Amino acid sequence: MNMLKIGVLGLPGKWSSEILAEELEKMTGERHLFSVHQLRLDISERRVFCGKVDLTEFHALVVKKLGNQYSPEMNQRLSILKLLEDQGVRIFSSTHALGQLIDRLSCTVTLAKLNIPMPATLITESAEEAYEELKKFSKAVFKPLYTSKARGMEVMEAKNTNLSDILAYQQNNPILYLQKFVDSAKQDLGISFLGGQYLGTYARRKNNSSWTTSTFYGGSYQAFDPPQEYIDLAQRAISPFDLDFTCVDLVETAEGPMIYEVSAFGGFKGLKDANHINAARLYARHVIQQLNQN
Repeated sequence: MNMLKIGVLGLPGKWSSEILAEELEKMTGERHLFSVHQLRLDISERRVFCGKVDLTEFHALVVKKLGNQYSPEMNQRLSILKLLEDQGVRIFSSTHALGQLIDRLSCTVTLAKLNIPMPATLITESAEEAYEELKKFSKAVFKPLYTSKARGMEVMEAKNTNLSDILAYQQNNPILYLQKFVDSAKQDLGISFLGGQYLGTYARRKNNSSWTTSTFYGGSYQAFDPPQEYIDLAQRAISPFDLDFTCVDLVETAEGPMIYEVSAFGGFKGLKDANHINAARLYARHVIQQLNQN
């Protein structure tokens, strides 16, 4: 058995966190799954604990989740993990890599710098400006800066939306992020990478009652064989982030492929259901190989 001490930071009881801990246990002989909600930083001793376990004694932590949902609190948890990195504990993916993708705006700006094709997007704190842009878009998706699986997103159409509707939405979303609605032929794609190398692609197909393909709203995973053009575009999108495991959300449009976002954590379920790929096992193997190289 490999004597490396590797923990998984995530959500005990959730499938993706549990399966990753299980695969690491098979390879190291030990199972360590910690809840992100139990992180404790002792500044005077420069130690990080999860419950009673001293995480500074580990060789590495693999971050599967930083919370139940994307939120500003994730940044505080990353700050705690940065101290672990300073103490020599390897974090997968690094805190710097994850920090670039916690909020949607940071990801969008980074992709824009690379001239990655994305649906037309406006970010503003002015409801009036958002309202005028909605008229140009005709139909747009308003997206919270901290979200996943389309939670909190709202589709608005200019023909039946008033300024008051946007002001109401802004009560919970002070910075307005709106993206032109894209007709995606009832699907979008998840293009996955491990260690920067292409791993596989799945399609998320929406059901007839939802505007989004998210599995949270009834979407399903299906196998998809993308053209090399899509893989190359997705690989270019992940290039500035240096993530160990990630997934790129790509949508096919009449103007060509476009990127919605790059995921901080990636998902195992789509690869398993659509492609029969055990991404958790491959990720665990990648982590151990990286540690053994250093």
